[in-house]
Amino acid sequence: MNLVYSAGIAAIMGCGIYMLLSRHTMRILLGVMLVSAAVNLVIFLAGRIGPNPPPLVEAGAYTLSPDAANPLPQALVLTAIVIGFSLVAFAAALALQTFRTSGTLDQRELNEAEALGSPYEDKVADK
Repeated sequence: MNLVYSAGIAAIMGCGIYMLLSRHTMRILLGVMLVSAAVNLVIFLAGRIGPNPPPLVEAGAYTLSPDAANPLPQALVLTAIVIGFSLVAFAAALALQTFRTSGTLDQRELNEAEALGSPYEDKVADK
């Protein structure tokens, strides 16, 4: 079963990397989302997906039972989801402002900064 999970995660990661290599800003943003989801699934898979009892310490005990679910991957994935959502929200707002300013989201056409030249060229020419 882990092989099926691994193949599914690899497919999601492959699609995400393919979209990251695109020249369109929204595809790049969707690629970041897919890679983030794949990494979250890898963390879940590392935490042993299965019908384990919840990670609760019973009354009178000081540790978890050995067959209890690992709470660390759950906490890591929850944190990663929140951080990933804020990253995507910020990038979407940035892409919207870029579209309003330049009228395009194609990375090949966003080259106004290159047309201005380097701020260090004058200093090199003076020496």
